Amino acid sequence: MDALVLLAFALLALGMVGSILPLLPSGLTSLAGALVYWWHVGEPGPLALAVLVVLGLVATLVDWFGGALGATAGGASIRTTLVAAVVGLLLLPLGGPIGIILGIAGTVFVLEYYRHGDRADSVKTAAYATAGVLASALAQLLLTGAMFAILLAVHFL
Repeated sequence: MDALVLLAFALLALGMVGSILPLLPSGLTSLAGALVYWWHVGEPGPLALAVLVVLGLVATLVDWFGGALGATAGGASIRTTLVAAVVGLLLLPLGGPIGIILGIAGTVFVLEYYRHGDRADSVKTAAYATAGVLASALAQLLLTGAMFAILLAVHFL
């Protein structure tokens, strides 16, 4: 394998890692790997390349909006969702991915409790937000993993 093919697969693998680790754009990193491979090797064909681009873009959208969709589905306000995202990012250096999850869940609970005064509803909304973050990571991992698998098949089959 030459250097650019190795770079392409390294970017694809890094995209999968970015699905789990925050602040690493999983979909865009995987998409960069697919495009480096295509540019250098000339494969896959147009249809498979289109599938890879769509998978990378969907992974990016899930990365950007998955947690917020989970929070809003649970009834959180847009303000609560935005504040929770900021708190989660601020807690990243202190607690890593766990800090983000706890920061989002705690912030959503506190702000929604303040907003409505209903503890059970606030717990439900915080649970939805947490599930949205976790589901987003899983969806990104599946999408970027599919991209990796497609290019492995193209390369070795």
